[in-house]
Order: sequence, then C-alpha cells, then structure tokens
Amino acid sequence: MKKDIHPELHEVTARCACGYALRTSSTDSDLTVSICSNCHPFYTGSQRVIDTAGRIEKFAKRYNKQDKKK
Repeated sequence: MKKDIHPELHEVTARCACGYALRTSSTDSDLTVSICSNCHPFYTGSQRVIDTAGRIEKFAKRYNKQDKKK
C-alpha cells in the first residue's frame, strides 16, 4: 500500500439529538447526528407501511399468477 494516503482514524463518541451516544471510529473528530436507530421510526416499529394505489395487491396478483403456472 502507498504510504501517507490513508486518513487518520480517531476514537469518537457519536451523539444523537435524542441523547443516545455510541463509541466508534471515524476520520472526523466529532460526530453529531439528528436521528439514530434508537429514535428512527423504521427501527422502532412506529412507522407504518402505506399502500398507495394498491401496489401490494398488484404485486401479489402478479406473483400468484406466476406461482400457479408452475
């Protein structure tokens, strides 16, 4: 490998707006994020899947048709 081309890694604490802190390595000296896996709706289960225009049903019909042919 070439010398002196790789960035220097630091042990940092990544802090979220909700107060969660995580120790990690980064090339930046300070990490602050607005949303993390503890407060993100997708990971906490509070996000709902909204079916617009029946896309899930259309996919299910198409999949079931191919399944019946086999």
